[in-house]
Amino acid sequence: MISAPTFAPSCFRNASRQRGISVVGLVVLVMLIGFVAILGLRVLPTVVEYRAVLSAVKRAQANANTVIEIQKAFDRSAAIEDITAVSGKDLDITKVNDDIVVAFAYTKKIPLFGPVSLTIDYAGSSKAL
Repeated sequence: MISAPTFAPSCFRNASRQRGISVVGLVVLVMLIGFVAILGLRVLPTVVEYRAVLSAVKRAQANANTVIEIQKAFDRSAAIEDITAVSGKDLDITKVNDDIVVAFAYTKKIPLFGPVSLTIDYAGSSKAL
């Protein structure tokens, strides 16, 4: 007696060779990418503001000689660049080796969702100490 050949569907023949991502894995990946994107979009404005504060501090230090002049120069730059985290009165102005050094430090709290928030401590100086 001759037996008929058996044909298995192609999905069963290559079952051990299948590659890819499952639906659950795809959902987890999309959620992770979404969380990182939301976090980045919330943090980016604070980083831009920090860079603006740093450049305003360096400009104020370079263009003024007294504490009052530095504070006023910084406040003018802050008004133009919409800096709200630091004012001229918050600057730490010292003299180091006949050079005026203007430093600042502040904390930014970023609400993420519900009771969860991210706190970032920013600090900088007009000169590298």
